[in-house]
Amino acid sequence: MLVFRLIGESFRFAWDALRQNKLRTSLSLLGITIGIFIIIAVFTGVDTMRNNIQASVDKLGSNTLFVQKWPWIFGDSYPWWKYVNRPEPSYRDYLALRERMESAKGVCFEVSASGRTVKYRSASVEGAFLNAATHEYDQTWNLEFQAGRYFTDNESQTGSPVCIMGAEIAEGLFGSDDPVGKQIKLVGRRVTVVGVFKKEGEDMMGMSQDKNVLVPMNFAKGIFDINNERYNPQITVRGKEHISLDEVESELKGQMRAIRRIGPGQEEDFSLNKTTMLSNQLDLMFDAINIGGWIIGGFSILVGGFGIANIMFVSVRERTNIIGIQKSLGAKNYFILLQFIFEAVVLCLMGGLCGLLLVYLITLLVNALTDFTVVLYLSNIMLGISVSVIIGMISGFWPAYSASRLDPVEAIRS
Repeated sequence: MLVFRLIGESFRFAWDALRQNKLRTSLSLLGITIGIFIIIAVFTGVDTMRNNIQASVDKLGSNTLFVQKWPWIFGDSYPWWKYVNRPEPSYRDYLALRERMESAKGVCFEVSASGRTVKYRSASVEGAFLNAATHEYDQTWNLEFQAGRYFTDNESQTGSPVCIMGAEIAEGLFGSDDPVGKQIKLVGRRVTVVGVFKKEGEDMMGMSQDKNVLVPMNFAKGIFDINNERYNPQITVRGKEHISLDEVESELKGQMRAIRRIGPGQEEDFSLNKTTMLSNQLDLMFDAINIGGWIIGGFSILVGGFGIANIMFVSVRERTNIIGIQKSLGAKNYFILLQFIFEAVVLCLMGGLCGLLLVYLITLLVNALTDFTVVLYLSNIMLGISVSVIIGMISGFWPAYSASRLDPVEAIRS
């Protein structure tokens, strides 16, 4: 009950200070408000970006490996000269891996060509991405259709002139009409549409099926050289559900070394890339942003803390005679100490809650005006409240301690 009474009195004193000295108290709380706002706004922005980018990375698959010429290395010094003479993953490598890999759910060979024009009668869509893949494409990628179906095994094997197109391509060519069964013109060939990918929208990493046109690999062989470097050939390997990615990677590396006839001790002439490389780099980047937010917000909170301490020293001076009366009536030192500490905490909480309210209002505004989803997590709210309480305790301790050590007779005389 004593604690609740202390909190109640502290809240009343803090509110009186805010009501009687509006400008002085508000300016002192502004530092806390700005500091909490900066820290929580940065954390909220980082969490939102992390979620959206991680969702993009997850599309690649957490149990998926990519056999490519170039490794996914991030930084200023990229040793391109080590990799420029490497051979590209070939269709022959794919055939050998498909026969040998025991831990793989699917092994797929893929190529892509950008900047293609797709036509249907008088309508055309420019800037389409032409992708060609072997029949295992649906085993290595998560595909969703809004119309039609995937290739049949016979269509893939015989290289039938069929395709699956993205939703944006379908809208540009056919509008609201059903494109399934219609013939389009692609790189000078007539191709029948058998399916349409579900509309995804472009994500944070620019990955989307909306502008893609997928054709069977055996059909693409008659259009261009699928082993040419300009078409970015790669082999995608997805491991079985019950097998860890490390086991799949270990087997894949051993099989590729055997296929390429790389001797013991020799360096690989291929790269095995995986989504954890992207995730690790993203974590490093976001950690640096968080530290920057702490530094910038920390200066504001430091200034706000001095402001709160100044308010509390003034409050002690103004209520010296009241403190003397309380002590003469039997109030203990710890009661006076806790009273002023709670008052400082309440003042800091007012400033912190104002900062959190600003972040919340901006979150609502961004969500209402844009398609970008911003989320203010409960953990960030609790962080803002915790920082406010800690700053209140630190900035209010010395004024509270000096108040608790006052001599009651001298205090009443003042």
